[in-house]
Amino acid sequence: MALMDELAEDLARKTMAAMDEMGDDRFHEKVSRVIGELSPTLQEAYMTAMRLSLASRRGHGFLDRALAAHRGDGAAPEAPRDTSV
Repeated sequence: MALMDELAEDLARKTMAAMDEMGDDRFHEKVSRVIGELSPTLQEAYMTAMRLSLASRRGHGFLDRALAAHRGDGAAPEAPRDTSV
């Protein structure tokens, strides 16, 4: 549903900015609970958007640190162990 995804992604972007400003890396959970009281469907779309945004942020941070280490500016970051095997 296009509207639901648009609403969820917009709220996730704003929440990410608020989390940065407030220094609260769990604020998105509070927003999720507020949404869930009225629309569990929007809540799930929002949490999906948040998980994607948080994972992307983490991935970009890892990439930036790895490139910096490769270029001689800092230690190489450790990737999480693959527990799927």
